[in-house]
Order: sequence, then C-alpha cells, then structure tokens
Amino acid sequence: MTTATFRIHPTPLGEALLLSSAGRLIGLEMLTGPLGPSLEHWARMLSSAPEPDDDAASDAAAQLDEYFDGARQDFDLEIDLSLATGFTRKALEAVLRIPYGETAGYGEVAAAAGSPRAHRAVGTACRLTPISIVVPVHRVVRADGSLGEYGGRPEMKRFLVELERTHRPAGV
Repeated sequence: MTTATFRIHPTPLGEALLLSSAGRLIGLEMLTGPLGPSLEHWARMLSSAPEPDDDAASDAAAQLDEYFDGARQDFDLEIDLSLATGFTRKALEAVLRIPYGETAGYGEVAAAAGSPRAHRAVGTACRLTPISIVVPVHRVVRADGSLGEYGGRPEMKRFLVELERTHRPAGV
C-alpha cells in the first residue's frame, strides 16, 4: 500500500479520523480519546505511520457533512477494504448493500455474505471495520431488532439509525 495520509474532521458525533491512500478512503474512525493511540494502531495495520494532510480524504469529509445534514443517503467514494480479509470482507461488502434508513439482522448479513450461520462473525466484522459510517455497520441489528452496542457506544449507533430514519425518502 502506498503512503497513507490523514485528517481530523469534526462531526456531530465528535472528531472523525479520515485516512486515505492513493485517492481511496481506507479508514474512518470516530475518535474516542487522544489521537496518538489511534495513529499507532493505524501505523501497525499499514506497516507505516500515516502522514497528516489537511487535504486528505477531502471528498469523504464533504460527503460526511452532507450525510449528517441529511442531504446524502449514499456515499460516492472510492473505498479500499483491503485491510479486511476473508469473511470479514465479505460481511462488510454485504453491509454495504443495506439500504439507507433500513436495518438488517446479523443473521441476514451472514446469509448475504454466503455463510448463513456466521452471525457472530458478522458482529466481529462490524466491530473491526476499518471504515465506519461509510460502511454502514450501524445498520446491523440484533435478531430481535434491538440496536446492540456499536463498539461500546450504543448512543452513537442510535444517533445514526435515527438520523437515517428521519431523512429517509418518503415511501421507503
């Protein structure tokens, strides 16, 4: 992978760490603490430290703003899921097909990814996604329809699901 660059971008949920490489979004992480540990994690994953760049992932930043304003339902970005492999990648690709404003159960995503009994692995894939929000793992819910934890931040998941329900096109 070529050198990765990053920027910090404000959102209604706090600061987002956006990472890009070769014009593709490779990471979107909602920061929960100091930047240093997150950058160290990414440096390990990428085998080199990402470099700060105010222009990094500028399309992603603009589209994220539109999403939070309710003006964007689909992201039109080149994303790179090469950091996710095997079933994790298949699960995340299945998550990308969940329509805006809708949810799907872990079992449904497992089936769509080709392994109907792998609902727990879907939970792991969602937890490990390198690109949150754009890869809408917040749309994956428990079998009983309850939202679940979202990496220990259920309030963030609730916010995203409600945002989409509020701005969902009529008739959906």
